[in-house]
Amino acid sequence: MGTIISSKLRDDDKVVLEIVLDYKEALQLQGHMEQVHVFSEKNSTSKTGISQRGKNDATKYFLVPRGLRKDLEFDSEVKCQRINTKTKSVFIYVVNNYELRNKKN
Repeated sequence: MGTIISSKLRDDDKVVLEIVLDYKEALQLQGHMEQVHVFSEKNSTSKTGISQRGKNDATKYFLVPRGLRKDLEFDSEVKCQRINTKTKSVFIYVVNNYELRNKKN
């Protein structure tokens, strides 16, 4: 879990952030320094659940809350990653909005 220790507004309306985080979490970036998104778990206010199906409940589904279902195409490619911390697992799903717009046209 990281902490922003300083921020500075640049002239081009961008912000330079200095972030401190555990070494293991930094390794999960696998050297990627571009297209990095910063988020806080405190912003996660939509509650949802996990559904289980199949033999011995072997298949798990993350349920999308009703308020977040708008403009989701269920046949689009979705990427997922899991970030493990000492106390939590964070699952991040990425849906390409560009593909969604093109499918509607």
